[in-house]
Amino acid sequence: MALMTTVFAASLALTAGVGTPSPEQGAVSVSGAFLPVGDTGYGAVTDETGYGAVTYAPGAVPIGSRIRVTERTGDQGTRFELRLEGVGAGRTFGAHVHRNPCGKDPAAAGAHYQDAVDPVQPSVDPVYANPRNEAWLDLATDAHGRGRSQTTVGWRIRVGEAGSVVVHEHATHTGPGHAGSAGPRLACITVPFV
Repeated sequence: MALMTTVFAASLALTAGVGTPSPEQGAVSVSGAFLPVGDTGYGAVTDETGYGAVTYAPGAVPIGSRIRVTERTGDQGTRFELRLEGVGAGRTFGAHVHRNPCGKDPAAAGAHYQDAVDPVQPSVDPVYANPRNEAWLDLATDAHGRGRSQTTVGWRIRVGEAGSVVVHEHATHTGPGHAGSAGPRLACITVPFV
């Protein structure tokens, strides 16, 4: 099943609190079904743009379960939304915007995107690894494996510096030495952030 990617022009009506549309504003919405890791790359099937969603842990994020990521930019920042369907029921997942596109290896997505980049990587300092400096999209699923989260940050992603949303095993830690960590990477979707 191919993924659908939509990039909207500046005429998009944005949500309250993000600002009035201007030529620098836009939105991206990417959705699709999770596929197994292929022998020659990430998702076994991708659309013509090469974007894909891949599961690394089919027990928690089954093949065929669905994801949608939306990014809307405005004068005052960026709003991100994540939706999952058909994943593990009644549990909490961590989720974050990561720097690179998805790959065959879960580590291919790289580190979390940070507005102010921590000079020490991996970043576990709560001064940098926090929901104001990163895009955290942790969510809890219902009895049917559906969940939704959103966050708004006061910044926009720098061009070419973010490439995916990664779903993690558990909620994101906030304490020193563990800030930003959320366990193993269970699934990933490549996103052409604007």
